[in-house]
Amino acid sequence: MSGNVAIPYDTGRGHTRRLAEVIAAALGEGGCDARLIDVTAMQDTDWQALDAADAIVMGAPTYMGSASAGFKTFMDASGDIWAAQGWADKLAAGFTVATFPGGDKLNTLIQLSIFAAQHGMVWVGQDQIGAPANKDNPGINASGVWLGLGAPPRATSR
Repeated sequence: MSGNVAIPYDTGRGHTRRLAEVIAAALGEGGCDARLIDVTAMQDTDWQALDAADAIVMGAPTYMGSASAGFKTFMDASGDIWAAQGWADKLAAGFTVATFPGGDKLNTLIQLSIFAAQHGMVWVGQDQIGAPANKDNPGINASGVWLGLGAPPRATSR
């Protein structure tokens, strides 16, 4: 795949940022131009990058069963874009990090996918099958999250 991908993210202790960096690097290796955007420090150029992107891959930590306040502020700030359906037909995906293996990450991914749907975006889940179903992939999608990427902090450690 080639294209222009924006990765807006919020991070608390750095885990979500680290996962965003890994995703950006993988996209770069695949021929994509990936831009990381810290949603707590948005500039006009960041909004322009989101508008110009072919795909938006969103990342938010899961706190108390939902997306972080910083990411929710970004979502709320996109109201004018939503009203004009400025991101309609873009590809969208999401990822989250939570302390526990389950950690209510699915709820955050649902929030992100509904946000994308409200913007008219096309949501892309993930297809990685890990152990125990595929014993050759230990540690891959261990919690069986298909809507997006859900990771515990240890998966983002260097």
